[in-house]
Amino acid sequence: MAKYRIRGLDCANCALTIEKALNREAGLENARVNFAAATVEFDGAYEAEARAVISSIEPGAAVSAADNEALPDPDAEADALGAGALVRIAVAGALFAVGTAFHDALHATPLSVAEYAVLLPAYVLIGFPVLRSAFTSILRGQVFNEMFLMSVATVGAIAIHQIPEAVGVMLFYSLGEYFQDRAVAKSRRNISTLMDLRPDSARLVVNGRRETVPPASVAVGSLIEILPGERIPLDGSVAEGESFIDTSSLTGESVPRRVVPGDPVLSGCVNDEGKIIVRTEKTFAQSAASRILELVEDAAGRKAPTERFISRFAAVYTPAVVIGAALIAFVPPLLVPGASLADWAYRALILLVISCPCALVISVPLGYFGGIGGAARHKILIKGANYLDSLARADTVVFDKTGTLTEGVFAVNETVTRNGFTEDGLLAWAAAAESHSSHPIARSIREAYRASRESNTLRSAESTAESVAEIKGHGVMARVEGRAVLVGNDRFLHREDIAHGDCDVPGTVTYIAVDGTYAGYLVISDRVKANAAATVADLKSLSVRRTVMLTGDDRGAAEKVAEETGIDGAYAELLPADKVERLEELLSAAPKGKTTVFVGDGMNDAPVLVRADVGIAMGGLGSDAAIEAADAVIMDDDISRVPHAIRIARFTRRVVVQNIVLAMAVKGAFIALGSFGVANMWEAVIADVGVALLAVLNSLRTVRVK
Repeated sequence: MAKYRIRGLDCANCALTIEKALNREAGLENARVNFAAATVEFDGAYEAEARAVISSIEPGAAVSAADNEALPDPDAEADALGAGALVRIAVAGALFAVGTAFHDALHATPLSVAEYAVLLPAYVLIGFPVLRSAFTSILRGQVFNEMFLMSVATVGAIAIHQIPEAVGVMLFYSLGEYFQDRAVAKSRRNISTLMDLRPDSARLVVNGRRETVPPASVAVGSLIEILPGERIPLDGSVAEGESFIDTSSLTGESVPRRVVPGDPVLSGCVNDEGKIIVRTEKTFAQSAASRILELVEDAAGRKAPTERFISRFAAVYTPAVVIGAALIAFVPPLLVPGASLADWAYRALILLVISCPCALVISVPLGYFGGIGGAARHKILIKGANYLDSLARADTVVFDKTGTLTEGVFAVNETVTRNGFTEDGLLAWAAAAESHSSHPIARSIREAYRASRESNTLRSAESTAESVAEIKGHGVMARVEGRAVLVGNDRFLHREDIAHGDCDVPGTVTYIAVDGTYAGYLVISDRVKANAAATVADLKSLSVRRTVMLTGDDRGAAEKVAEETGIDGAYAELLPADKVERLEELLSAAPKGKTTVFVGDGMNDAPVLVRADVGIAMGGLGSDAAIEAADAVIMDDDISRVPHAIRIARFTRRVVVQNIVLAMAVKGAFIALGSFGVANMWEAVIADVGVALLAVLNSLRTVRVK
């Protein structure tokens, strides 16, 4: 699949039409159009066929490859596209004003020639794009859409000599479309801002020479130079130089982070101080910034149930309206004595005008996309509108412990030896066995061992570990200097039948055995996050019925954290499979229509993140597991953003429901009034355009949610 950008895609219904047309073509069955991000994905081998389909539906749209191209400025694009529309609207508006102000005089000319001479050019000027779209849709066999409704209504108005009203319909419709285009551009600005994360070029270092190349062409293992003030284009590690890196654009952390040779750096961060040379470790498409941008762009393509309902509703609603209008126009003149065909045809035309589903098909997806964009502004990346809907119905929130409720910064604060082993020796064996692990507990053991070596002349053991094997949920086994070393939890010692009398030590405890002999244990502590208790209390204020913690840690440590944070229930000493089993129980216990949210670190909890109704990964930007498994990612590891995400989701849901109720209520009222001859076409036009604009403006509130 290849991704392309579509410039000039300013209609949500057109995007849906393009997607359906592409899917009917051989080789393009899996094509997907993302209106909010203005992108289309399809098999690159069928590019020519895809371009032909898109140009037949949107003649003004330009398709270009997305890989090496920055997203265009949505405001500049809207200005370029809207300039011509504004000119047409201005000229047509002037002609319309003349035709309306002097209507009686113009109409009094022979055969109303002057009236036609003034108003028909105005109609053609602003109505031609609508008429062309309706005609091409009919040729493709897609008769019933809003363009068809507008065309039939206005041509019918001209036929019964209501020319000013026909021009007014097109004029106000065009004006409404212009403002809607500006609103869409405003909602797209969030993606455009995020695109600043991704530089357009990289300075490649080859044999001492510097060459500026597109980031997508840089291979893994290449050297790139980043000068002070420049943004890092690809993920990698520092090969030369020292500097401070501004990570705020990715993590929200305001304090620059110092990096030296060997330290990892992520794309999207800014080099603050000194020149550095970075050895790339990921391709452009796999780098952190690209993955984040892809996540946000794809989010709008995952529709909520409400969006899918509106699409299906519009598909049935439009032909029903046309049939209803035909019945209103022709049945009463045939059955009611004295009924005028012109009068009932006029009522039918009013019905067609007010019945356009634009307010629904534009404002509903725009509302969800606004919610996703609003969340992104607050460092919460939500993968789709469907997850916003699920978050809005959150009933139970389940937390992992380490790195989620706690800081994940461990330190060895007690060393207890048994069977003749020394403290330094115990640390040496444990550090050697854990030398290849990236787990926070393993790092704390290695740091304690290095601190011990600095104060003692203890020889290095970290590089002597062989045959290291990790047993999930238990610990690690390794051979160190020919001896079998076991490091893990109490379950591990029982599994290996190693006798020990320290089974009920409170806190996070790591046990060590050497050649089957129990050597002692280390007590490791982790601090609860300062805002963890406030976050749990905030969730309860949002009527979240239950908060639960699932952890592989021992029961004593789990109960202590649960007590400090106010968690309702804690399940400890769980293997990954046990966590999934417990989550299944919580899912089945949730009330019907409510959802269960799991918040974890995204690495060790991937199975649970996937199984939850909504999985939220904490601080997993550099982790493929977090991006792939979670439904949402909190970029700055701030747990207080979990209740904020629920607030945004509920606010977005309220806005969408408000738009649906507003549109259906106004349209229902005017359909009834028009059918009984109470409302005229002017009122129908103003009501249709007005409700569409109100719905769009209401949707934009989700972008600015605080």
